Amino acid sequence: MIYALVDVGSNTMRMNIYKCEEKRIKLLFGTKNPAGLAGYVENGSMSKKGIKKAISVLSEFKGIIQNFDIDQFFVFATASLRNIENSNEAVQEIESKTGLKIDIVSGEDEAILDFIGATKVVDVSDGLIVDIGGGSTELVTFENKKIINALSIPIGSLNLYKKCVDQLLPDKKERKAIKNTIRKELDGIKNIIDKPYKIVCGVGGTVRATKKLNNAIFDLADDNNEIEVKNIKKILKILSSDERDSLDTILQVVPDRIHTILPGMLILNEVGKVFKSDKIIVSSYGVREGYLYDKVLKEKALYDKA
Repeated sequence: MIYALVDVGSNTMRMNIYKCEEKRIKLLFGTKNPAGLAGYVENGSMSKKGIKKAISVLSEFKGIIQNFDIDQFFVFATASLRNIENSNEAVQEIESKTGLKIDIVSGEDEAILDFIGATKVVDVSDGLIVDIGGGSTELVTFENKKIINALSIPIGSLNLYKKCVDQLLPDKKERKAIKNTIRKELDGIKNIIDKPYKIVCGVGGTVRATKKLNNAIFDLADDNNEIEVKNIKKILKILSSDERDSLDTILQVVPDRIHTILPGMLILNEVGKVFKSDKIIVSSYGVREGYLYDKVLKEKALYDKA
């Protein structure tokens, strides 16, 4: 069976096409569009331009799948359409113009799907899942491969950039404002921070971009998938020393995240500190693969809600 899957994210809209056989999935094709939907949110609502952008990208994706023999086409949205005041109106208009049904995934469910996807390829029994998106950050604590807590906080790399940064890169004052915003949100989840989680399983574009910077700056192999948490602070310091050098480094390594990578890394650094983490293992699977395993292959996560 062949499935097409679109993830309507706050920063990037992605479409993957998978082949599923005997509970195994294989990526056949992937494409993305840096739509930046979180950038179209004004006073809590998505603008008409933002809705038009989502319609345009989804229509483009629909055209692409005509070249594949697709058995089923799924479209889901996370914080991009979940965390806006005009969510119902925006979804109705997008569905009407594209003819596609959009599944709005809750913050908790997004975190659970991250866990399902990541633990398929990262062999860790106890740890913390972190998925830093454009409009939200999902956190999952797990022990013995069972979820203990799964939640979402409404801060991401793109909405922090939009809220706190005036130029391309945040200056010292803006970094402080970003950190204060992050800490305020993390203070609100102190009830789940009852023990250190030394191993972090990192999911999503911000973590993958951080891995690329880590490998480039510390001269590590391109296929290295581990980041020492202490290195994140070092990278942030390196990228704040001189704006021109910082721009050049980011443009050389992760050009598509020129404006969002520093806010995203600041989230990752603060999460690592509050959970007293040592190492991040970057997962190649995340919410999209988790969605496929959950919705199509009917594999559910073990969740200890007690």
